[in-house]
Amino acid sequence: MDVPLTEIRNKTLAIRDYFNDIDQRFLEKFLVRKQTYMLNEEARNQLQQLAQNYTIVAFSAQWCKDCITNIPILYVLEEATGIEIRIFAGIKTDPLSHTRKWRIPPSPPEMATFTIEKIPTIIIFDKQGHEIGRIIENPKLAPTLEQEIVMIIKSKQ
Repeated sequence: MDVPLTEIRNKTLAIRDYFNDIDQRFLEKFLVRKQTYMLNEEARNQLQQLAQNYTIVAFSAQWCKDCITNIPILYVLEEATGIEIRIFAGIKTDPLSHTRKWRIPPSPPEMATFTIEKIPTIIIFDKQGHEIGRIIENPKLAPTLEQEIVMIIKSKQ
């Protein structure tokens, strides 16, 4: 899927702003993960060389266990490499509906646009707004999130 990244930037939060908005009940878990995570150095070095050509957009909720695991890694990646990370936040399930998984609003309408079934969904875009790959919930093709991001980028070069 191709998207205008300027429009995405207007509808999302920078990862730093996302962390600033996390409710105190959940913030400590996010911060502990961010402060203790050690990036794979080879993947970090590769992403540092590639960062200016890609934007990562993630769909996240502060109550989500896999988001608590993976979104802080994206923050560490942004700080270490300069890759742009944007977050669609405020996601809520819709327990009263038998046909919809997400309650829109308050969940962003992009949940439907991007066919988000599980969170976190992490989408990698090139600078032209072409989606080049996704990671759903957790890395499946590489041992770490950053290694899988590198694998996705390199597979499209």
